[in-house]
Amino acid sequence: MAHFWAQQDTADSADQSEGEQRQYTRRKHTAVPPKQGLYDPQFERDACGMGFVVDVQGRPSHTIIQQALTVLERLTHRGAKGAEATTGDGAGIMLQLPHQFLQEQVQQLGFSLPEPGDYGVGVLFLPHNDALRQRCEQAMARIIAEEGQTLLGWRTVPTCNKDLGETAVSGEPFIRQLFIQKQYLTQTDPLAWERKLFVIRRRAEKEIAPLVGDDIFYIPSLSGRTIVYKGMLLSEQLRDYYPDLSNPAMETALALVHSRFSTNTFPSWKRAHPYRTVIHNGEINTIRGNVNWFKAREALFANHLFDDELDKVLPIIDEDGSDTGQLDNALEFLVLSGRSLPHAVMMMIPEPWDKHAHMSPEKRAFYEYHSHLMEPWDGPAAIGFSDGTVVGAVLDRNGLRPSRYITTKDGLVVMASEVGVLEVDPANVAYKGRLEPGRMLLVDTSLGRIVGDEELKKQIAGERPYQEWLDENRIKLADIPSVANLEQSETAVHLHTEDAVLQHQKAFGYTFEDLRMIIAPMARDGKEALGS
Repeated sequence: MAHFWAQQDTADSADQSEGEQRQYTRRKHTAVPPKQGLYDPQFERDACGMGFVVDVQGRPSHTIIQQALTVLERLTHRGAKGAEATTGDGAGIMLQLPHQFLQEQVQQLGFSLPEPGDYGVGVLFLPHNDALRQRCEQAMARIIAEEGQTLLGWRTVPTCNKDLGETAVSGEPFIRQLFIQKQYLTQTDPLAWERKLFVIRRRAEKEIAPLVGDDIFYIPSLSGRTIVYKGMLLSEQLRDYYPDLSNPAMETALALVHSRFSTNTFPSWKRAHPYRTVIHNGEINTIRGNVNWFKAREALFANHLFDDELDKVLPIIDEDGSDTGQLDNALEFLVLSGRSLPHAVMMMIPEPWDKHAHMSPEKRAFYEYHSHLMEPWDGPAAIGFSDGTVVGAVLDRNGLRPSRYITTKDGLVVMASEVGVLEVDPANVAYKGRLEPGRMLLVDTSLGRIVGDEELKKQIAGERPYQEWLDENRIKLADIPSVANLEQSETAVHLHTEDAVLQHQKAFGYTFEDLRMIIAPMARDGKEALGS
């Protein structure tokens, strides 16, 4: 593992003993150094262990958390540690909001929570410097008020770092939870509240991060449905680092866990998984193209659900994030724009469809239509995902990051990077399976059942007339008439007017250099132009 880029906060260091200085050493930035020499953070990749445990019927219990932590601890060999055996690359867990537990905690702080669905909870990584942290919290309160919502209060998350290595402690943030009560929203769709929380988070990320300079400001989660506990930890450290996770009042019907192995990359507290919607084993090898094309299309974004708030959340992709973080940025935005989570996953991680002889016409039309909107985010990668109601996993079409799962007769589904992560009575096992390339495993706790890959994709592909849209709007090269037939074709006349040609050239990013140096020589000589 690479050494961490750390600096010591030297304020008042002259008055501290060596031990005190070591105890209060804080990393002054994200632990990822800037581009320098041959190092460029955009090329970072990681390979990890991941899994989830879910009660199919959606029955919350503390047992699910304990089982998920057991899964995580048995994936510890898939994570990594540094030269210090007590500093890990990252570990974390995503849960449904534990309403009863949170209600008990905040009542001790002098306020109470409304009914589930009428409030959101944020987890924030903040600076240890009191003055700097207060500036962050005041700015957060201002943004919440400006967005027409009510800040109920703050809670300091109990942590125990006695078993953490010095490197992990040097970058450890001050962790706080904030509670926001939902007020009037102009939109009334089921995701309106999540979208408002997203706007608050994006504003905070853009407006508050500059206030802290090189220190840390990061929001692992801000949602009315899920909450994330994570850090630069070993798998076996997560349970003890966050005492909340051992409180019997904390319950959930689903839990996603992740153990990070950041190969040739820089671990940090913010880069631990889970992210807001995903966990990930592998890498996204097409990430630069995906990010560049996503950015290029931002100028064309239009969505009635965001109304006039779209500018508040752009840009969508965090260019300082890891490949998983950027995938999570895109997936989260697609879902909040009105697509279901499985729909968005199918867009980003399609199965092999172009030459699939036995694929239904409806599904093929779905994939072809969306291929014009977004390029595939190719791995090799296995992705776990959840929005707090559905939880699932998909293997990209390369199929090189296998994951296995079991279902039990009493309604449990356990998925992980390998088998044997949770002891289950063989007599209680209903089915054993593995993820297949491009195919999806999905558990919908609102329906209380596993939704099969074929059923799920047939339903999604049939929701819109994708083939009709393709037929009406797609222009194939073979459909463009030859020069000899221009006079006989009304379509050709329309396509080849000077204004129409210029419009299409602008739409597809043609430049004068492309026309002069590449296209003209190809048209003249019938071969690709050479240059240096």
